[in-house]
Amino acid sequence: MDVHEAVSSRRAVRGFTDRPVPREVLERVMAYAAWAPSASNLQPWHVYVATDAPLAELKKRAGERVASGDPWDEPEYEQYPPDLKSPYRDRRSAFGEQRYGALGIPRGDLEARQRAASANWDCFGAPAALFCYIDRDMGPAQWSDVGMYLQTVMLLLRAEGLHSCTQMAWAKYHRTVAEVVSPPQELLLFCGMSIGFEDATVDQPRTGRAPLDETVTFVDGH
Repeated sequence: MDVHEAVSSRRAVRGFTDRPVPREVLERVMAYAAWAPSASNLQPWHVYVATDAPLAELKKRAGERVASGDPWDEPEYEQYPPDLKSPYRDRRSAFGEQRYGALGIPRGDLEARQRAASANWDCFGAPAALFCYIDRDMGPAQWSDVGMYLQTVMLLLRAEGLHSCTQMAWAKYHRTVAEVVSPPQELLLFCGMSIGFEDATVDQPRTGRAPLDETVTFVDGH
């Protein structure tokens, strides 16, 4: 699979089979992902890869919190600006309409949307997951580095025939994740990522992208 195919076929998959992901494949992806760019080679990412019993335990604990209505943990970073302006607000709204519309959930059914969202904390059935942390002392540039690292991981997973879904949702249960992966206190959980083989029986429409002229300006004299 060349890089163009990896980019064009990558999407957030929210339905996985229980087919195990071989340890050697995960190690290979992580080894190559280490070559992702970062300013001054800081490499500010700290990654925990969970499978088997530890991941099952994490899913169990998170599921228990969901079932009991336990409030989310206090946020450690702002996921979206409180006053999200257009066109970003419009794109987010369109994503929600497509995502929940595909599940047959009407816009006003908040309870059904919450039930659907709870699948995040089962990793959508995936048999592997990573949890990406960043040092609390890092700034916006290092957060950008972490984003480039995660994109590199996702493209390498595609090259291995795997799919993924990045999930800021895990930050809402960061204390539960910490109970299982035991990160140092100075690290902050940015996101999780479900990893596995796609369940082809699950309807997973792909989210569209803005036209090129909305996001790219060519400055070439033409």
